[in-house]
Amino acid sequence: MAQKFGNARWVKEGYFDNRISDLVVGQITFAVLGIADFCLAGGLSGEIAGKVIQFRNPKFLDDPYAGEFLEDFAIPQLGKVSLLSFDPHPLLSPHPYFEWFSLDQQHYRIELEPNDAWVMTDSECDSIKGVSQRIHEALVPRLGRSPS
Repeated sequence: MAQKFGNARWVKEGYFDNRISDLVVGQITFAVLGIADFCLAGGLSGEIAGKVIQFRNPKFLDDPYAGEFLEDFAIPQLGKVSLLSFDPHPLLSPHPYFEWFSLDQQHYRIELEPNDAWVMTDSECDSIKGVSQRIHEALVPRLGRSPS
């Protein structure tokens, strides 16, 4: 079963950086857990492929109850992209949809409202460059790949 993070209300904000082919690094801030680093094999889909996206959830709830559901969530989060897209299904209205599998095959997904995510500008990307580089250097080897 997929963990939907309390219908996304336990997801505050984050970003995914796909400027390196077949790799997504980033961070997400969760209720109770705080900031989690991400390193996922795969890429963003559609018009956001190869870009950096940022998101903020105006419905975020810093709910202490979230800890009961997220206690097994691994930090950092390593795994494989299932689908990271702004337009996940032709029969649904476009919206940010982030889905991945952890290395231990836990299935996670986050769905947000259409305006809650965007492609970052060059100057916004500059602000996360050091963080992305740190995550890349630290976590890519744990995926069994060389940090190049």
